[in-house]
Amino acid sequence: MTTIRVLLSLVAINNWFLHQLDVNTAFLHGDLNETDYMKIPHGLHTTNPSPVCKLNKSIYGLKQASRQWHEKLTKVLLSYGFNKSHYDHSLLTKTKHSNFTAILIYVDDLVLIGNDFSEIQLTKQLLDTKFNIKDLGNLKFFLGLEIARSSKGIALYQRKYVLDLLSETGMFTAKPCSTPMDYNIKLHSSSGSPFPDPAPYRRLLGKLLYLTNSRPDISYAVSHLSQFNSCPTDQHHQAANRILRYIKSSPALGLFFLSQNTTILKGFSDSDWAACLDTIKSVTGWCFFLGSSLISWKSKKQTTMSKSSAEAKYIALGMASCEAQWLLYLFHDLHIPHPNPISLYCDNNSALHIAANPVFHECTKHIEIDCHIVRERVQNDTLHLLLIPSSSQLADLLTKPLSPMPFHSNISKLGMLNFHLQACGGVVEHQIC
Repeated sequence: MTTIRVLLSLVAINNWFLHQLDVNTAFLHGDLNETDYMKIPHGLHTTNPSPVCKLNKSIYGLKQASRQWHEKLTKVLLSYGFNKSHYDHSLLTKTKHSNFTAILIYVDDLVLIGNDFSEIQLTKQLLDTKFNIKDLGNLKFFLGLEIARSSKGIALYQRKYVLDLLSETGMFTAKPCSTPMDYNIKLHSSSGSPFPDPAPYRRLLGKLLYLTNSRPDISYAVSHLSQFNSCPTDQHHQAANRILRYIKSSPALGLFFLSQNTTILKGFSDSDWAACLDTIKSVTGWCFFLGSSLISWKSKKQTTMSKSSAEAKYIALGMASCEAQWLLYLFHDLHIPHPNPISLYCDNNSALHIAANPVFHECTKHIEIDCHIVRERVQNDTLHLLLIPSSSQLADLLTKPLSPMPFHSNISKLGMLNFHLQACGGVVEHQIC
């Protein structure tokens, strides 16, 4: 999903073409590398007492069908001059002189991107000859994500997904609320009484987890409630319903990738020390921007306990630095130059000192070795660490529940817009081809 957001942002900046394709009966195109047999279909009569059918090609229902289809499609694209990304195996790119074409694959759904329309048409014809594809035109709806484009940029949101979720859960007429979590309540594993049937809670959290692909504002709440999946309580269920009440207030809230933007990466890293009441572990939150467009974020509980807030912040920097390095690798595959170090902002001076100080000392000897990749990447100019005040920390809403005023202030700074409000200024009003 991060690759999708990166590509949408680059399409908006460079005014590239953005098309969508669908492959008809995709799994039937896969080649089998081993001998497989199946029971004969109903209605087919034979005199053989134990009849079976030998499969010459892949078929729906075969456990390796998706893998074989992906392998067949990749081989065909490689033969057409595409190169497979080493850092996202669903991405293939082709560069010829000044022409650039990219294909992003999700099973049988393909997103085709490029700056040369004739090359895009040629790619469509080649794929149609080989697989019989359906040309869906400009990308508007992909994997539950709604994409709207105008001269001002590209909007990414999940309004239909939200409305269907509210209707399915019976929360369509519920009273909206201003934040996804109550900042006055601290939930833990024994909060409330056990929920009689955990299955609906788990299904709801799974659906909300997919919604976080365009809604970083609910990432912390969904991540926090997901740790109670094994044994949810009535209070956990009420907290999940509060998320539904929150998204009801703005079902069309989403991300906007500006066309007037830069390709400079910057990130924000934060943590909430010992936030988990059950394990006393800290929560990490980070987000990355391409220019002013949000393209990547994460809210996750740390795997180890930290002895201080500085250590928790430093571990969060380590996780953010891995994402920064991966984004640089992805930029390399997309032929997007990024000569300057990525600016990574942190609101803890002690964590910055640990990253800058190469001398071993007592207060850092217990920190895991892999966390010191921050120090290494600062030294090789991959990262440039900067101090910011806590009031300007945009990753704050990914680490803890906030009160309404700072919460909505952070949302606006993340570049999120409610695309069905007139106050948006018509950013998706006029569709362009």
